[in-house]
Amino acid sequence: MIGRLRGSLVAMRPTGVLIDVAGVGYEIAMTPETMASLPSVGEEIVVHTHLQVREDDMSLYGFSTAADRDLFRVVISASGVGPRVGMALLATLDADQLRRAIATEDVATLSRAPGVGKRSAQKIILELRPKLADTEAELVNGAGPSQVRQALENLGYSPEEISEAVADLEEDASVSEQLKTALRVLGQARRA
Repeated sequence: MIGRLRGSLVAMRPTGVLIDVAGVGYEIAMTPETMASLPSVGEEIVVHTHLQVREDDMSLYGFSTAADRDLFRVVISASGVGPRVGMALLATLDADQLRRAIATEDVATLSRAPGVGKRSAQKIILELRPKLADTEAELVNGAGPSQVRQALENLGYSPEEISEAVADLEEDASVSEQLKTALRVLGQARRA
């Protein structure tokens, strides 16, 4: 298993990078956020990697931290979730948002990632919530955002309106306070 590489950044491509390590070039797939954090071409970098081996393919996926790589490994451990969907989730949501969405059973947030529908999101939550429960409890102050989203859905608001309304909710606030704030935001948006 190749878990980490240190070498010279040779090239940046739309979906990843090429790193020269002792004369061997490694192609590594990365999210746009990870690529944005890298230094300039020609400089030395350290990338935490996951090697995916299949019958006809060996692919490396790169991350700026070991924690992000480990989260990726947990995500792709869910049945039906391959590296492409795992990378899409990490490209759409940062690590804390992804953990929080799974812990609070926030299907709508997970469904924002390309290739993840409502059913897939529910399956991901079902399989990964127990695996992330112990280490992610501090990220969740109740089930606030998930309950607020559900309440707004029941009131007939569209997913786009809901996402906009819950984007800046205070996490320390109670569910009722978060719902009031979201309704206020939605009311102002409809008047504008």
